[in-house]
Amino acid sequence: MAERVLVTGVLGCLGAWVSHCVLEDGDEVVGFDLGEDTSRLELVLGGGARRVDLVRGDIADVAAVESVLDEREITRVIHLAALQVPSVRANPPLGMQVNVAGTVNVFDAVSRRLGRIPNVTYASSAAVYTADDPSPAPESGGTHPGTLYGVSKLADEGMARVYHAEQGVPSIGLRPYVVYGPGRDQGMTSGPSMAMLAAAKGEPFHIGYSGSAQYDYAPDVARALVMAAHSGVQGAAVYNVPGALADVSEIVASIRSAVPRAQITWDGGPLPFPAALEAVGFDRDVGPFPRTQLAYGVAATVAHFRRTLAA
Repeated sequence: MAERVLVTGVLGCLGAWVSHCVLEDGDEVVGFDLGEDTSRLELVLGGGARRVDLVRGDIADVAAVESVLDEREITRVIHLAALQVPSVRANPPLGMQVNVAGTVNVFDAVSRRLGRIPNVTYASSAAVYTADDPSPAPESGGTHPGTLYGVSKLADEGMARVYHAEQGVPSIGLRPYVVYGPGRDQGMTSGPSMAMLAAAKGEPFHIGYSGSAQYDYAPDVARALVMAAHSGVQGAAVYNVPGALADVSEIVASIRSAVPRAQITWDGGPLPFPAALEAVGFDRDVGPFPRTQLAYGVAATVAHFRRTLAA
C-alpha cells in the first residue's frame, strides 16, 4: 500500500526534491506550505508537479497541522518548513514562530498519532555550529550558534530529544551545509546554485563569500530524508550530511567545466561555520548516504537549467 507523505515547506528547494523522490517511489505527496509560488516544484518535477496534493496552511497553526494529518490520512512526515538566515535576521519573531513553534506543532501533533505516523524526519542545519568549532565539526553537534537561525535549529534538535524522552516520538534530523542544485535560490549559501543558473543563461554572477565548505547536492539530501522517514531508527537521532569539501574556486572551476565561458566571480570572507563536518552516523544507522561527486552534480544542475530554459 502506498504511503502518504506530508512534506512541510514543499515549495522550497528540498521540498521539491523530496517530492520528486517520494513520487519516484510510488508513494503520494501531500505538500503543506503557506506560500503560493510553485515555480520550484515545476522546475524539479515538470508536469509531475500536478501530482503533488498541495495544501495551503501555516506551520505555526497547530490546528492546521493536525487537520492536514487527519484529513489526508498521513502516514509519514518530512518537516522542512523554515525561514532561512536572512529572513530570520530580518524578522526574528516571525523566524522563531515558524522555525521553533512550527516544529513544536509537528512533533506535538505526531505524538498523538504514533499509531499511524511512526516518526518525524526534519531538517536541521550546519548553522548549529560556528567558526569557533573544530573542523571537522563533531557530529555530536554545536552548542553556541552564531545566528538566530542556528539557535532555532538547535532548539529544534533539543525539542526532538524531549519529545522522544517524554512522548516516545522517534525522529531523525539532518544537518545540511551548502545545499546546491535546481531550485536553490534563497538563503545565504544560495550563491553557487544561482551562479550555475547564470552560467546556463550566459549571464555573469558574483558569489559573495570565499573559502572552503561542504557542498550537498539537493537530490542527495532529499533521498536521504526519504530514507530516514522510512527507517526504523529509534531515539532522537541527528546526523550531519556528508557533502563534498571544496573551496569556492573549485565550485567556479566546476561551473566553467560545464560552461567554459562562464563569468563567475567571488570575494568576501568564508562562511561562519567549520569548513568540514564529521558525518558517519547516517551510514551506520540508516544506510549509505547518497554521494554525488561535485563535478557531476554541478554539471547535472547546469544541464537541468539549460533544459528548462530551452523549454
